[in-house]
Parts: sequence; C-alpha cells; structure tokens
Amino acid sequence: MITQTFLYYNTFKKDRLWMKIFVLVLFIADTLNSVFDCAWIYQSLILNFGNAPFLSVANWVFGTDPAMTGIISTMVQLFFAWRVRVLTGRLPLALVIAFLSIVSGLSGLGTSIAVGIIPEFVHFQKFQVIVIMWLLTTCICDVAITAALTWHLRRHRTGFPATDDIVNKIIRLTVQTGMITAIVAVIDLGMFLGTSTGLHLSFNFPLSKLYTNSLMSTLNSRAGWGKYSRTTENSEEGVNHISVPRDITMRKSEVVQLAQGRPEVWRSLPFTMVIYAYID
Repeated sequence: MITQTFLYYNTFKKDRLWMKIFVLVLFIADTLNSVFDCAWIYQSLILNFGNAPFLSVANWVFGTDPAMTGIISTMVQLFFAWRVRVLTGRLPLALVIAFLSIVSGLSGLGTSIAVGIIPEFVHFQKFQVIVIMWLLTTCICDVAITAALTWHLRRHRTGFPATDDIVNKIIRLTVQTGMITAIVAVIDLGMFLGTSTGLHLSFNFPLSKLYTNSLMSTLNSRAGWGKYSRTTENSEEGVNHISVPRDITMRKSEVVQLAQGRPEVWRSLPFTMVIYAYID
C-alpha cells in the first residue's frame, strides 16, 4: 500500500483535491489496521506464547479488525458505486451498491461490538448472524460492482482494435480486483461457519489490504494507457501508414479516461486511425 500510494501521488498530481484526500484517508485507515493486526499478533505469538487463557479470549486490539475492515471496504465500494453512477448513468444501480456497502460496513462495526460482548473465540458462533450479514453483503456488493462495470464496458466496445484493447484491459482489471475480494470474503465466511479454530482469520486479516490495493491498482493503472495515444509513421510496400491519434465522440457516460483525467471513468479513450495513402 505504501508503494501504491507513493506511485499515485507521484504520477497523478493533477487529480482533484478530494481524490487525493480520499486516498490519504484510505492509506491512514489501512496503516492503522496493519498496526492493530501486528500488535495483536505480537501479543499472541511473542508476549503470551503458550498462554492459553490469553489466547482463548479476544482483546480490544483484535476487536478493531472487523470495524476497520468494514470502514475500508465501505470507502472503496462507495468509490466504485460512484464510478458505476458516472460511467453507466444508472442512479438506481449505484444506490443499490451503495446500500449494500453501507450495510456491510455497519455489520463490520456490529461484529466488533459483538467481539467486545462475547470475547471468547469458542463462542464466536453466537453472533454468527451479524458476521454472515457483514461478509455476505460485502461479497454481493463486490459482485454487483464487477458485473455492472464489465457489462457496461462490453456493450460499448468501439470496434477499433486499439480502443477495444484498452477496454479489454479495463475489463480484466475490473474482474480481477472485484472478484478476488468477493472470493476471499466467501472463503472467510465459510471457514468461520465451518470451524471454531480461528483459521478464518488467515483470510479475514488480509481482506482490508485487498480492498485498498484493488482501488490503488485501478487508479495507478491509468499511467499505462498513455502509450496508445502516440503518433507513429512508417512506410511499407509503397504505402504510407500514418497513425493519427483521435478521440472517439461518445455519450458522456460511455467515454473512457486516460492517464491524468478523472479517475472515476476513463474519459477520452484514444484510438489510432490508420490512413492508407497510395503513392503514384
């Protein structure tokens, strides 16, 4: 996350102020979550190694993890809900995604409260309803975001190889970053319901990191799309191939952004028009 954040601020200096603040807040939240997780692991494996009474009960440091993960995931999902709204123009769909995200975040906070009330690990199954609501709504929200963006992008391919190549890259990135969080959340939920040994924590702890990195990788990936806007010229077999960067004119909700533009959509996706001029 440190590297991703550094790359973002170093590369996208022209992004709007609110976006830079959003990334900073997300970085601080992710860092705090890492500090709390490392502190609990240090207490459990170093300071209290072999101390069964301590290891059988969750303390307040452990209890911060569901809340922090819920806050981070909600921030990321709300950003993608906004992206869905701007890109597709479908406000009801964005509102559904935002609702699922908020329910997921509140359920994460509720899970932290439940851990404080019932701190014994062996009794965590007593508040499984709130955990199910937390992880299930998280998964559904991620799938909805991925499906909405993928469906919209696939419907609005241009037919030009250069632009379609960028659209395909965006689709692959959307699926990869969206589905990995959904899959990990489902595995976490399944292991939580299936066993009381605490093995689900191996999937729960990294969940917030997956959300932050999925967002940052999406933002930083814009830096690699600028190469498609270059103009090239060459001559072959008596034919001049003049590659002219052009902008496709589309509806506002259908255009796609390159490097330094708005991060929520990819506005002004360039393509290369090849003009064949036969020389007499």
